[in-house]
Amino acid sequence: MSRSINVDTKTFVRFWMVIGVLLIITGLVSLAFPALLIIGIALFVAVALMPLVRKIDKKLNKKKSRMGLSAGLVVGSLAVILIFIGAIIAPVVVRETSHVVSTAPEQIQKTISGWDGLNRIGDSFGIPDAKNQLINFLKDSSQAFLSSFPTTLLSSVGSVINFLVATILVVVLTILFMTQGPGILEQVLRKVNSKNEKAYGVTRKILSRFSSVISKYVVGQVSVAILDGIVTGIAVFVIALLFGLSAGLALPMAMIAMVFYLIPMFGPIITAAVVSVLLFFSVPAAGLIFLVFYIIYEQIENNVIAPRVHGNSFNLPSLIILISIILGTYMFGLIGAIVSIPIAGFIKVLIEEYPEIKTLKNSGD
Repeated sequence: MSRSINVDTKTFVRFWMVIGVLLIITGLVSLAFPALLIIGIALFVAVALMPLVRKIDKKLNKKKSRMGLSAGLVVGSLAVILIFIGAIIAPVVVRETSHVVSTAPEQIQKTISGWDGLNRIGDSFGIPDAKNQLINFLKDSSQAFLSSFPTTLLSSVGSVINFLVATILVVVLTILFMTQGPGILEQVLRKVNSKNEKAYGVTRKILSRFSSVISKYVVGQVSVAILDGIVTGIAVFVIALLFGLSAGLALPMAMIAMVFYLIPMFGPIITAAVVSVLLFFSVPAAGLIFLVFYIIYEQIENNVIAPRVHGNSFNLPSLIILISIILGTYMFGLIGAIVSIPIAGFIKVLIEEYPEIKTLKNSGD
């Protein structure tokens, strides 16, 4: 049984106007995504650092608040720390990468020299003398990489400049968010809730708790990242002593682990790959031992240490934290992994504040 639905012209036009507006907004957001990402990072960092800035401001200026000075000191100190870490990591990574590429053919040749099975596999696919062909290919590739390495570094200058510009914008926006953001937010809340003082108080309380969630998340993430760096540094130091490698590798490898851990889920994978490969092409056994050790440690860290640290910060069970990370990662990838724990904290805040929100709703009715 078919039915006909009559839609008047005005409703039809409105429907397609709404669709058109949504498409335009989606297009504008996609075009402005890099700018929105910079603004979002700056806002996130500002909220995370605000408690520290306020503490420093109280200690430096007991009579008069100077948030600009305190914010500048905190953000400037953070920038100096990051530059210092980069100055230690970059030369080691460049040097070791060149070493890995130049010695890779020799190491692989030693590894597969006694394995005739590779030739048999090649013969089955119609590739004669597969072992020597693989070794020659690796030699040619490594020579080509080393000869083009300086050019590659020069060609990446443009990307580095763009990164520096974005970093400067994040720093400036972060300071402005910390100095001017609270005042702007206060004005907006006052105007929106000008006729309802209780609604203003509840809204302000919820937003304050939201900012506390972000701060606690960052503190927890940095704490676990530092622990990851210390464990990696100690492991590399011990392995270096056992296999006669330079113990000076421990510090840059520890910093690599600490920095990459700040990228949820994928950071430890990058650390394991980078450190293991760099050690492997100096002494293969050293790289394999570190890889096995780091995989075991990451299981403990991801399933016990990190959920417990974040759970204690938010008063959430480790199970909820772990479920949040899994859902965020599988639904939205890297961004989902980063925001999953704060969102779990936000939901907890809203559930706890729901009775007050409900009273506001009832009083409005």
